[in-house]
Amino acid sequence: MSGLRFVRMGFGADAVEYQEAWDEQRRVHAARFEDEIPDTVLLLEHPPVYTAGRRTADNERPLDGTPVIDVDRGGKITWHGPGQLVGYPIQKLPRPVDVVAHVRRLEEALIRTCAEYGLETSRVEGRSGVWVLGDPVETRPAIGGLSLDFDPRLTDEEFDPRLNGPEYAPSNAGQRREDRKIAAIGIRVAKGVTMHGFSFNVNPDNKWFDRIIPCGIRDAGVASLAGELGRDVTIGEVLPVVERHLRDVLENAELKPRVIEKTPAA
Repeated sequence: MSGLRFVRMGFGADAVEYQEAWDEQRRVHAARFEDEIPDTVLLLEHPPVYTAGRRTADNERPLDGTPVIDVDRGGKITWHGPGQLVGYPIQKLPRPVDVVAHVRRLEEALIRTCAEYGLETSRVEGRSGVWVLGDPVETRPAIGGLSLDFDPRLTDEEFDPRLNGPEYAPSNAGQRREDRKIAAIGIRVAKGVTMHGFSFNVNPDNKWFDRIIPCGIRDAGVASLAGELGRDVTIGEVLPVVERHLRDVLENAELKPRVIEKTPAA
């Protein structure tokens, strides 16, 4: 079944509750597995919600008891909410599924989207998602007047940035000139069909991320398109741009099964 279908589920006042979107993902996933529908991307905003992937540790969750929805995707804890464009690509892939290649395709579409706005973004080795790279460590402003060689986030196992105010807050990573994530990716593949996907920070209030350890990463932070550009950017403006790049990347990809290296016979 060819073609890629986009479904705009709801934005702004019509933002979609997380459970409703999750139920819809499962319905669409089942239909795609049976080849009743083409590959489909659900696009939406959520009301404020924290979701935790399977690898989330207890010390990465909100300290104030804010509810968290545990989900069946990979990755760790993140936040969804107003000003963030969420996409759930439900795509059938050849088996054995190359999960990394799928993640790279989603990253590529969002990197191209940012580039269209004049914002250079990148990948960071060992960390999924799309990143605005910070300045070289030696040129960044010192945190709390301390040399970065003594950054407690890296040297003190008991240090918790959730308790240590704005100078360590993920939302202030841009002021510290650190690496900062503008789009997070967490997926699941079942029966050769993908679920979950990406969250792209267009113009959210990034202080929501300060209650958690976003994606379990302590020495970096979060960014938004509007914040990096220094001007207002809306979901409505960005939506068709993201759709265009997703269509180009996903429809034109040469889908291949994951290569399994065989152990030579003794």
